[in-house]
Amino acid sequence: MTSDAPHHDSDAEGIRLAKRVAEMTGYSRREAELLIDNGVVRVDGTVAPTPQMRVRPAQRVEIEKNATPQPVPPVTIVLHKPPGVRVNPATPLAGARRSETDRSGLLQLPRHLVDQRCVATLAPHDSGLVVFTQVPGIERKLVEDAGILEHELVVEVQGAVVAEALQAMRPARVSVASQREGRTSLRFAIKGPQPGQVSALCERAGLKILGVRRLRLGRVALAGMAPGEWRYLLPDERF
Repeated sequence: MTSDAPHHDSDAEGIRLAKRVAEMTGYSRREAELLIDNGVVRVDGTVAPTPQMRVRPAQRVEIEKNATPQPVPPVTIVLHKPPGVRVNPATPLAGARRSETDRSGLLQLPRHLVDQRCVATLAPHDSGLVVFTQVPGIERKLVEDAGILEHELVVEVQGAVVAEALQAMRPARVSVASQREGRTSLRFAIKGPQPGQVSALCERAGLKILGVRRLRLGRVALAGMAPGEWRYLLPDERF
């Protein structure tokens, strides 16, 4: 379905796209908004970002054939946060790019970024796996089970690390991942770490932290994503 102009009530500033789509289709304003949310409405050949955008009479509005209004299913987003970046749920993917490892097949929609809750955040100086979700069940799972979900971390520390230091960091399970001159990479597995707990464990063992990266939360991992990349959580993935 195509329209080059609305039937009425337009001016040089244009009208809300949802109103124009409602006029074109005979749907209610809410149903028109759902069509736009689903990415099936184009303005001058480009997918419309929001129902609130304004369109002028001369602009071409097209709706995909056989499209029907329906709510956009909620999604969960997994982000590889770079170090030094502060997480902002209002703009969860600011500066990020979609990873080539994303196998969801989902069309990225503006609606996917609305009302996202950050349910697995990291300190600004840390990096790694961060989770945003619109799905109440996933939010509830990560909040209610926060104390028992296992976190896998790579912690870079200064200098060499002896066996006694590894033992001193219990209850975390800690092993040496790699060593090179002047620094050691430790692999941590710890359930429900409290803010600052990993730092406190390292301090107790006499170690100075140089960097922290979360590789896994429960059964969901970074899965090859580079810093600054994101992907959709797959339907069969469980934390």
